[in-house]
Amino acid sequence: MSNKVLMKGNEALAEAAIRNGCLHFFGYPITPQTELAEYMAKRMPKVGGLCLQAESEVAAINMVLGAAATGTRAMTSSSSPGVSLKSEGISYMVGCDLPCLICNVQRGGPGLGGIQPSQQDYYQATKANGHGDLHLYVLAPASVQEMVNLVGRAFDVADTYRTPAMILADGALGQMMEPVDFDAALSEKREIPEKTWATNGTGMKRKRNVINSLYMNPDDLEQSIIDRFERYKKIEENETLWEELYTEDADIVIVSYGITSRICKSAIEMARAEGIKVGLIRPITVWPYPKAAIAKAAETAKQFLVVELNMGQMVDDVKVACECRRPVSFFGRTGGVLPTADDILAEIKKLNGGL
Repeated sequence: MSNKVLMKGNEALAEAAIRNGCLHFFGYPITPQTELAEYMAKRMPKVGGLCLQAESEVAAINMVLGAAATGTRAMTSSSSPGVSLKSEGISYMVGCDLPCLICNVQRGGPGLGGIQPSQQDYYQATKANGHGDLHLYVLAPASVQEMVNLVGRAFDVADTYRTPAMILADGALGQMMEPVDFDAALSEKREIPEKTWATNGTGMKRKRNVINSLYMNPDDLEQSIIDRFERYKKIEENETLWEELYTEDADIVIVSYGITSRICKSAIEMARAEGIKVGLIRPITVWPYPKAAIAKAAETAKQFLVVELNMGQMVDDVKVACECRRPVSFFGRTGGVLPTADDILAEIKKLNGGL
């Protein structure tokens, strides 16, 4: 008997968070992620949690900060411009070493842009989601089931390393309906360190905890950043995820993530049927980035093709990972337009003709 249920991506994300112990959700409506907040509003009271629609995105992320400081699992979600508004609070949470989950169901930009699917927030998520020396743990799922699978991992990594984590989805994943098995998603569990830092009451048995991101002494601030980057090294060593397909003999390796990688897989099968040796590396974590996988592929592949829903935001990461030993080309659509498998196949043939 199947345990699968048919769910919309946004709602599946919300249910996965609840099943992984999230008890506090703070958000603000914005298309195409609003169903996530609506689902939380219905479900949270039934599980003893709290869902609150804040007066703004700025308020929402600061409410997450307050809840996370008590050691509870807290979450917010938004779409592109809403995440921009949260960036100051995200930086504060990093500075306070607070774990939380942030979901970005991306839409087209810049500005208000449009409400169609996009991957235009790659720079924001991986390079500059807030001021200061910081990283988030950023996961880029490619299906509704994978979104559900990665929610637990995101919370666990956030709690283990005391850092905000992000699910970097897009409008297509948020709005599409696919079968989901929640029991399978809960199968991987890890031991979480006790949250001895939490501001949850001393019971007169310990020194009180203070959550703070302000350091008046520059030496103290520098040391806190150095310590945090030591944790980032451990995340890079232990938590980097990717998928490979046909890379062993590929002349052309496509690098793509999220919804776009699914279209690429269809194009790759079409190209292989015509005798063109094409493979795929799909980053599942876009920070930390799977540099080792790309470096290894560069030993045998003749060139790389980056495919994403923007103007080439991931291209430099691929160039750095392969140390510019192979040509790196780009193909993509932007503004909310998705390429077809035929579009990508045509680009593959163009590259193959130059080999």
